[in-house]
Amino acid sequence: MIGSLNPQQQAAVTLPTGHALVLAGAGSGKTRVLTTRMAWLIQGGQVSPFGLLAVTFTNKSAREMLTRLSALLPINTRGMWVGTFHGLCNRLLRAHHRDAGLPQTFQILDTADQLSAIKRLLKAAGIDDDKFPPRDVQRFINGSKEQGLRPDDVDAYDAHRRGLIDLYRQYQVQCEREGVVDFPELLLRAYELLLRNAPIREHYQRRFQHILIDEFQDTNDLQYRWLKLLAGGGASLFAVGDDDQSIYAFRGANVGNMAAFEREFAQGNVIRLEQNYRSYGHILDSANALIAHNAARLGKNLWTEQGEGEPVRICEQGTDLLEAQWVGDEIRALVSGGHSRRDIAVLYRSNAQSRVIEHTLFSSGIPYRVYGGQRFFERQEVKHALAYLRLVANPNDDTSWLRVVNFPARGIGARTLEQLGDLAKEQGSSLYAAVSAMGGKSGAKLGTFVQLLSDLSEQSSVLPLPELIEHVIHHSGLRDHYMGEKEGADRLENLQELVNAATVFVGEEGLMGEPASARMGPSSDALEFPDAGVAPPSQSALDSFLSHASLEAGDNQAQAGEDAVQLMTVHAAKGLEFDCVFITGLEEGLFPHENSLTEQGGLEEERRLMYVAMTRARQRLYLTLAQSRMLHGQTRYAMRSRFLSEIPEEHLKWLTPREQQRTVPDPVSWGGAYRRGDAYARSPATLAPRTAARSLTTGVTVGEQHFRVGQGVAHARFGEGTIIGLSGTGTDAQAQIQFRDVGTKTLALGVAKLAIVQG
Repeated sequence: MIGSLNPQQQAAVTLPTGHALVLAGAGSGKTRVLTTRMAWLIQGGQVSPFGLLAVTFTNKSAREMLTRLSALLPINTRGMWVGTFHGLCNRLLRAHHRDAGLPQTFQILDTADQLSAIKRLLKAAGIDDDKFPPRDVQRFINGSKEQGLRPDDVDAYDAHRRGLIDLYRQYQVQCEREGVVDFPELLLRAYELLLRNAPIREHYQRRFQHILIDEFQDTNDLQYRWLKLLAGGGASLFAVGDDDQSIYAFRGANVGNMAAFEREFAQGNVIRLEQNYRSYGHILDSANALIAHNAARLGKNLWTEQGEGEPVRICEQGTDLLEAQWVGDEIRALVSGGHSRRDIAVLYRSNAQSRVIEHTLFSSGIPYRVYGGQRFFERQEVKHALAYLRLVANPNDDTSWLRVVNFPARGIGARTLEQLGDLAKEQGSSLYAAVSAMGGKSGAKLGTFVQLLSDLSEQSSVLPLPELIEHVIHHSGLRDHYMGEKEGADRLENLQELVNAATVFVGEEGLMGEPASARMGPSSDALEFPDAGVAPPSQSALDSFLSHASLEAGDNQAQAGEDAVQLMTVHAAKGLEFDCVFITGLEEGLFPHENSLTEQGGLEEERRLMYVAMTRARQRLYLTLAQSRMLHGQTRYAMRSRFLSEIPEEHLKWLTPREQQRTVPDPVSWGGAYRRGDAYARSPATLAPRTAARSLTTGVTVGEQHFRVGQGVAHARFGEGTIIGLSGTGTDAQAQIQFRDVGTKTLALGVAKLAIVQG
């Protein structure tokens, strides 16, 4: 059973009874250690299968653990307490529902159901969604529960907080009345049951002699308290995790739980699994060097017997489009060299980055799959914006009408839409055409929506397509809607990326500056093949872009089981591995993300995220970056990520010159374009607010120094940064600078005493 394990794995598996912490590095075989430990305890008679509790974070991991255990021992694993925190708490509450104050048939609300319940509560109470957005209420309730707090336990330090506490209290009453529990309630209710009911607590403390926990670095405060409570009767806690892979702080995970566990339980009984069976030496040494820059670590160093392998490849391109094109070319070369597409992964820090990569793979005919997410044009917020655009082009599109007539909410309910549908059916018309026959308040609300579409349609005759999309996103209410969501930042990034997609599209079609409703000529196919018959009618830029979006969303779809390149965020990549991995967007402000600079522990979390990304690669690791990138609707000129400088040069192979001079394309006047690889993009001036657009420039001379956009500079207080915008002249000149450590600052060039950084 243990003969094939390495010495450290054997030591972990055969630990005597007592608490222990196993620091299991990436690719070190932690699942094998966990299941072998369970089998060793059972086979040696130290515990029965039912006296053992094993906690995982996913159902998939729990199933894998039971499957491996069955392969090691001839036992029936049915009925063993192996599962996720939520699954085990559900089992506990089902067995003791009366003591927990729950009906026997209590139902579990998933995240979407919980949000619907909160919306129903707010509506019944006549509470304004603007003052208490449902998602904010949901976050407050869940966050309170994950800290073990009921409404009476939460501090009320202002009126808004008191309002949230009252809604939490009303929500709890509603759930009790309806006999339902949400996910955080499962854990909190189970914890309270054990805490307050001594006979039940003592029963389970006697029963579970050994408690094993996987991915311990992902536990939150309440989960840790639940485990400590169960172990209070003398059970041995065997915690396996990797503090260097703790990347879920935004979900409440507390990386500090590992240090607390070592202090409170393990007390020096720590085993480090450092031999890696996944990656070659250059990859591991690079990851080790990077993560060593984090101060708050328990510490370990991955190594391998597989040899050094190939150095980490770095490619720097002028633009994000060129970066994506280079990645596509390299993928084709890898496939030609014998790699399967499914063993190639492209990772990105932000979901919005996927759009340009998807476009490149789509255009190149390379099948791909977005793992753990949706393709760009299939994302909810993008589909909402496209629905508005389709209605601008054709208000009789009933499918698009139904999608957004009440999104964002306009008080147009299901009953109103049912009546409108009946009228349309009687008249044999579209829903849009039937609005004129609707009276009363319902008709007035629908009429307001029709007027909105009319106003948007008028703008399509004067605004270029990218500006029309910006206008639609703003005036439809989509921007305000997602700005009101704490987690709406990704959706807003995707909406801005839709503007970027339109910018590239009209550049490729030679339509920069043309109104969105301007007609394009007949298709090139009809001109090239005159025998095909009459040329099709011309299309507007808007129509053509909508067709492009539909085709890119639907074509080149990787079918189930098909060999396809894997695209995903770095968060989604945790737990996976691939032969070849591309980590894209290695630029300051993107990776590490600009928000991390202002969040406590944010930079160390970003570095752990980079560490996770790097250790996904088995054979080849590529790090790519762009000197300029369209993000958030603007072209940004970036510094190389600090993470690149934290990797020793002996492990790197620069595929582009290490110290190449960064060049910035020459922008042209307002409404114009500059060349970006194979497409056109709007200059920084055209992407800035109109009030400031004409004051922006790309170069300014102050004294004996000449400053330009994209130039590296250094400041005595703020450190190194990159100029991303210039305005004014002479003594009035100002520079907007993206600093590596402190974010964006606007400085007066006449007094800032900036030094120009070469390279």
